[in-house]
Amino acid sequence: MPPLPPPDPQMSSPVSDRDLVTRLWAGDTAALAALYDRYSSMVYTLALKMLSNPAEAEDLTQEVFVNFWQRRQYDAERGTVGSYLATNTRSRALDRLRINSGRAVILQRFQRISEASARSPNPVDYATQHEQNQHLRAALDQLPPTEREVLEIAYFQGLTQVEIAAQLGIPLGTVKSRCRQGLLRLRDLLQHQKD
Repeated sequence: MPPLPPPDPQMSSPVSDRDLVTRLWAGDTAALAALYDRYSSMVYTLALKMLSNPAEAEDLTQEVFVNFWQRRQYDAERGTVGSYLATNTRSRALDRLRINSGRAVILQRFQRISEASARSPNPVDYATQHEQNQHLRAALDQLPPTEREVLEIAYFQGLTQVEIAAQLGIPLGTVKSRCRQGLLRLRDLLQHQKD
């Protein structure tokens, strides 16, 4: 079910986005819920427009907010929370459009993590999410450095394969090959951990 459109976010809450981000990064997950209420409709609408798939748009919406919370890359001096989330959504939607079947397995993993994060956290949820993050990090650490590098840039910086090739100064075909091999290895490693 897509996120419900929020009431006018600027009028319904006296708390500024900047204050909510500060509270979120200090560990107040209620601040994430407030930011989600304000911007989930915008993120979902953009994701749906680009992906033309309600389920993927919903998944991407959750992913964008989880990454916003976990990555802490937002800088208030560089723009608004809304523009940051829109840019991040666009970039991640473009990545999804370029996805191959192996990447879908990884996204399902992120979806499970996102779904666990979207609920009110309790100690069991927190421990489960922490364990999943550790598994994912451990799997990433087992990849060859060249494959891990392109995947981390793609997932955590949101760059396209063309942008990654330009940033690293390597051919696009090499980036595609490293992404594909890395995703296949990552899928196998995560499957092995699951068994």
